[in-house]
Amino acid sequence: MNDKSPIISDKIIIEPKDIDLSKSPLRKTIKYETFVLGAFNPALSRLPNGNLILMVRVAEALKKPIVGQEIMGLRWDAEKSYCVDKYPLDQVDISDPRVIILKKYLPTQVLALTSISWILPVELDAKAQEVVHFHYDKIISAQKSFQEYGVEDPRLSLIDGKYYMTTCSVSSERQNTTLYSSQDGLNYKLEGVVLDHQNKDMLLFEGKVNKHFYALTRPLGDVYFNSPPHSNYLPGPSINMAQSPDSLHWKPCDNAFIRSPRTKEKSLKIGGGSPPILTEQGWLILFHGVEKNKDVGAYKTYWALSHKDRPWELLYVDMNKAVLEANPLLTKHLEENIYLTQVVFTTGILAQGEEYIIASGELDLCCRITKISKDYFLQ
Repeated sequence: MNDKSPIISDKIIIEPKDIDLSKSPLRKTIKYETFVLGAFNPALSRLPNGNLILMVRVAEALKKPIVGQEIMGLRWDAEKSYCVDKYPLDQVDISDPRVIILKKYLPTQVLALTSISWILPVELDAKAQEVVHFHYDKIISAQKSFQEYGVEDPRLSLIDGKYYMTTCSVSSERQNTTLYSSQDGLNYKLEGVVLDHQNKDMLLFEGKVNKHFYALTRPLGDVYFNSPPHSNYLPGPSINMAQSPDSLHWKPCDNAFIRSPRTKEKSLKIGGGSPPILTEQGWLILFHGVEKNKDVGAYKTYWALSHKDRPWELLYVDMNKAVLEANPLLTKHLEENIYLTQVVFTTGILAQGEEYIIASGELDLCCRITKISKDYFLQ
């Protein structure tokens, strides 16, 4: 691997002020004033016309959630569409600006949200230099009861000419992964739930192996068991793998795939980033590792390779040097909007000539486009 910085160019391409909330799906039923908490974590792919598509997660929040002695949370309802719920302030913990923790259920964490997410397709030019069009007529928002607290963090994979998009759907029923499909990259059909447990980072390999779909998964839980003293790995969530004959029915692979090494003692968790893409060396995987810091943790992007024909075989993983870290210079002009620091969350990658175009969410606030030389990932 090359030790010099891999970055060729780096910029923020979409930020909260770019989103027109008059066209938000909340406008029909929510009369309270809202704002864009973040436009971030964009899925990335190429459209048939050669332009790029970003599927941007828009987190829309109440501007004044606290009224008197109550705080309001946003929710989608099958009968009422988007609505607000009210909670007495003395019965909740709101130390994390993103969530409302209901005290009466502690130590079990039961949450409500002051923001709710929907997905906005944004078209870029072929070189990812500027926005061509915001497709407000193609917004993806809650449709089913398992999406009552929003649709989050899309990932796009183009497989045999068809677009597959996974999202995290949030509800009181469950946190789960749902699948959408599209023939043109803009009009999506909801296929339904594909993973029926808490799983934040499911991403399909961009191509089949032995006629099967493969995907990275990252199941979560409230309890983890300690690693043996001789283990090279820390306890906690790991990046796993699953396979499917049809993209709808998934069998988890028996062995864990990528785990936090014991050398990363400050590591809180790891999870998938961009959908794996095929290279001459094997499947290139960008993933995130999270280290402790003062708020939600410091999110950084790392990389790995797995075998071309046996993708469950890990060939190389590097968690010593981050491919990407949060860059304060890029978001200096957004200082008044920043509520998190040290967070970059990579969600898409495309090959273009001798470079990779990488899409990330920066600070849960905006969309970052980074171009990196392919040579950086050579061993």
